[in-house]
Amino acid sequence: MAGLKKFLKKEPMLIVAVAAAIISLFITPPTTELFTKIDWHTLGTLFMMLTVLEGFKQESLFNPIIRLSSRFGGMRSLSLFLVFGVFFSSMFVTNDVSLIIFVPLTILLFRGAGREECILPVITFENIAAIRGSLLMPFGSPQNLFLYQQSGTSALNFMLHMSPLCVGSAILLIVFICVMYRKEHGRRIEINTEKITEPWEASRRKRRVSYLALFVMILATIVSRTQFWYIAVVIVIAVVLIVNRKLFLSVDYVLLLTFFCFFVFSSSITGNEAISSFLHEKVAGNEYWWSIALSQFISNVPASIVLYPFTENFTGLIYGLDTAGLCSIIGSLASVINYRIYIREYPGHGKAFLRTFMWISWAFFLIVVVPGWLLTAWKFF
Repeated sequence: MAGLKKFLKKEPMLIVAVAAAIISLFITPPTTELFTKIDWHTLGTLFMMLTVLEGFKQESLFNPIIRLSSRFGGMRSLSLFLVFGVFFSSMFVTNDVSLIIFVPLTILLFRGAGREECILPVITFENIAAIRGSLLMPFGSPQNLFLYQQSGTSALNFMLHMSPLCVGSAILLIVFICVMYRKEHGRRIEINTEKITEPWEASRRKRRVSYLALFVMILATIVSRTQFWYIAVVIVIAVVLIVNRKLFLSVDYVLLLTFFCFFVFSSSITGNEAISSFLHEKVAGNEYWWSIALSQFISNVPASIVLYPFTENFTGLIYGLDTAGLCSIIGSLASVINYRIYIREYPGHGKAFLRTFMWISWAFFLIVVVPGWLLTAWKFF
């Protein structure tokens, strides 16, 4: 019993997700159709990335990036490098994946520099960078991919309409980081890479090559938007079983279960006729504010699925969904990933994460929310 209480205290986001899923099943009794609406593609992709990047971590495949990062002599330049690494990579590998890559790296580097007090604000900036950088591309986030496929607009038109939000957010991130380190002008840091990196063993070369090949395959699966993604999942499972089956014991299955529960919730809500009728009446013309508000309860990916059928202003919907993640940790599933990575490294520090996340993200949100709303007059079609 004590172990269960400790686990539940450590996993508040999972508790919220499970509770939401259970309540939704009373609202809409489960059917076969419910499970067909769950975004298995996103869950499969997340499983692959969590598995392969855990392999990267165990085999020290982040060593080259760590050594490159160690060349930055100040916290400001190092933080900008990491934050914009997330910002630009999220455009191509999705915001979830960019955080899975860079947040553990940030924790390693700041430990090596003896500046752990900066970890929380910087990974919060990385969270914002993932949300606002990924919005530029049709495949930068799950909700963008879903809405892009539904809209029928061209990729060029999509990027054109998203560029003001992306560029404005990049400028704001630079300002925020410079303000954070305003008193550190001229202060140098030393990162002891020997403490945070391990030498590559020649005997484990097969594992490293396998993980790198799987990573390239996963990226190709994401970018190509292939319908045969499940084959990639099977390949990942098969290769890991061959090269290092113990790796499966280290995968963050709690995060996968959290995502699954949120998808069950969204599928149940959309299957309820009374709720659907209410949304049909209220959403049209107010897509921007509805997408921000609803995302705080079910996150922006499920919210995009719920609200799209009732939308008249596509711009308002997608701008709102790509802003919603700045309000709360539930607003974007990318934020849930960030939280999970941090809690695994610092158990019992969930409240500290939430405090830092809220004040930085809300400061950013209050600056961008009104300009974003004004831009919704610029219609996609």
